[in-house]
Amino acid sequence: MGGTQNGKTVANNKIKNEKYLDPCPKPAFYVFWLVQLNITVMLLGAFVATLMDKWGIVRTKRAKGDPRMNDFPPLGNSFDATYTDHIYRQSTDVVNRPISGVPGAIVRLKDRISDDHGWTQTHTGTETEVINLGSYNYLGFSHRSGVCADAAAAHIDKYGLNCGGSRQEQGTHIVHQSVDHTIAEYLNVEDAIVFPMGFATNSMNIPALVDDGSLILSDRLNHASLVTGCRVSGGHIVVFKHNNAKDCERKLRDALSGVSPKTGKKYNKVLIIIEGIYSMEGTIVDLPAFIAIKKKYHCYLFLDEAHSIGAVGPTGRGVAEYWGCNPRDIDVMMGTLTKSFASAGGYMAGTKRVIDHIRRYSAGTCYGGTMSPPLIAQVETAVSIMCGRDGTDIGRQKAVSLLENTRYFRKELRKKGFLIYGNNDSPVVPLMTFYITKVVEFSRRMLKQHNIGIVAVGYPATPLLEARVRICLSADHTKEHLDYILDALESVGNQTNTMYGTKTYE
Repeated sequence: MGGTQNGKTVANNKIKNEKYLDPCPKPAFYVFWLVQLNITVMLLGAFVATLMDKWGIVRTKRAKGDPRMNDFPPLGNSFDATYTDHIYRQSTDVVNRPISGVPGAIVRLKDRISDDHGWTQTHTGTETEVINLGSYNYLGFSHRSGVCADAAAAHIDKYGLNCGGSRQEQGTHIVHQSVDHTIAEYLNVEDAIVFPMGFATNSMNIPALVDDGSLILSDRLNHASLVTGCRVSGGHIVVFKHNNAKDCERKLRDALSGVSPKTGKKYNKVLIIIEGIYSMEGTIVDLPAFIAIKKKYHCYLFLDEAHSIGAVGPTGRGVAEYWGCNPRDIDVMMGTLTKSFASAGGYMAGTKRVIDHIRRYSAGTCYGGTMSPPLIAQVETAVSIMCGRDGTDIGRQKAVSLLENTRYFRKELRKKGFLIYGNNDSPVVPLMTFYITKVVEFSRRMLKQHNIGIVAVGYPATPLLEARVRICLSADHTKEHLDYILDALESVGNQTNTMYGTKTYE
């Protein structure tokens, strides 16, 4: 989506050719000190409250264990339990907000109240219509009516809701073969296979690609599903600095100079795992640099495009198209169908040899369920629109609208003095508040004062000292939406004193 409309290579319109902006700028030096003091005081109060509850000085609604289990090893972590009970609990009104209807640009929230400081939430029976900035509806395909919804309904009538069985045992239907082909063609690779859950697409398939004799190089900020898959595989994991190809190469060389600590032998395989867009930082991977390392050292490259497929590239084909790279230089392309295509599940794509290996040896194909036919119809129709096979220009317009919204919104936020993470073309926009207390209050005020729903993110999804508002833009957001949102953000930003950036006037 960083390229010209005539489809020429996008390389001339990329981050490295724009005026450089640090994707993760730092605030003034004293901010982290004050945030650390804030969280220290909060945690101290939380531990005191936990002790008072344990000693019976005060009574809370915290879950109590069965006394007969006192001598058993604890199932949980005492820090996490304390944090959840006495810090996270008080923000439950701004997290996990239930919605009514599809998560489009406008969504209806089911109103809740709490009369016990967040221990419980009660529905009021009313709903509030808000502008939605919290859903991964990048291309705006999340609608209750239209060609995608009609196709999904037709597949229910024709094929039902479930095929039964795994892909290896009578669960592969003509619709699965069709969507496999559709995705492979869209990505310009030889083959693909779909799975009904995005998280499981990573966690169940990485163990089919590597084993305990393999070396895995993983970005420090890779998603939990990737981390889980790496750990389950048994491979030796080396973590490199976020989006830093030089650090990856340095650690790769160091590892290859020795032997596997698990087998005592030379590594039988090297797999580099990266993401297209990192969902908490909004950074776009430096794909050409990692492809160069892969070729230089004859490694395998695994690219997770959960947030980048559909969201970048002139036709939404992800970071390979965005950078002008050949997708066949990437050994394994993973992506989700939940976000840009408003369906569910994920896919693995690459050479026919790799995908056939996954079909034979993946726990997902052996033991997992299969995608429901209406979900497949949603994907195929959305991809058809993005490719222009529907005979319209809607797909290209969606890609252009998302890019224009992203660049305009990020530019205006910087003008107002907010500190934001990520690259210019990333529709994931983390607005940094640093304080957990501020991000919670920021979300409350945006909803109460302006009817805007935003996602407040703190520990454990982010480091303790780096809480943030995460804004996800959509092609469905209009210029009027964005201007109203920007004015609201400036108002609440001034109220909460969260302008940590340097104002720009470009």
